[in-house]
Amino acid sequence: MYVPDHFKEENHEKLQQYIRDYSFGLLIIADDEGIEANHVPFHLSSSVNGSLGQLQCHLARGNPAWQRIQSGARVLAVFQGPDAYVSPSWYATKAETGRVVPTWNYLAVHAQGSARVILDPSWLKHHLDQLTNQHESQMDAPWSVDDAPTDFTERLVQAIVGIEIKIETLTGKLKASQNQPEKNRTGVKVALELEEKARKLAMAKFIS
Repeated sequence: MYVPDHFKEENHEKLQQYIRDYSFGLLIIADDEGIEANHVPFHLSSSVNGSLGQLQCHLARGNPAWQRIQSGARVLAVFQGPDAYVSPSWYATKAETGRVVPTWNYLAVHAQGSARVILDPSWLKHHLDQLTNQHESQMDAPWSVDDAPTDFTERLVQAIVGIEIKIETLTGKLKASQNQPEKNRTGVKVALELEEKARKLAMAKFIS
């Protein structure tokens, strides 16, 4: 991912939080067989001993992608936050010089590393518990994996394989009009807030 200096986010704690906030990502595998992407929810474990953390996800056992990982394929996990089209008409400098063009603001995090396949039922059950609790915690009446019949969930566990990625590099890009003068940034922020669409309101919060 091309990241100019003014859009580069290097704070690992922020990047890890972005992954947690926008945890439905792309698991990309690249090897001699080609490139493949799968859309999956991830759980990010806490970093240990200064590491960047570990990502856990799962794939259907019938998905051949996990066998490629087992053979040593490198992986890239991609997470995308809010995004928004930026109109030149929102820039104060449009009336002054006319030297403005459209662009797109967005947040993206790339996590690259080595992955291993996990078939252990206990690990898979723990992973599903973590993933479920991560998303159910804000519900009025949180659902738990244990709420379902044990024989039912055990059959489902047998139908998946776990993937654990040791993060080796984290690359973050936050493009939020940082390269524009303050009056243009203000124009973009106000315009996005007026549109009252969830992802545009979310993008507006990143503009300072």
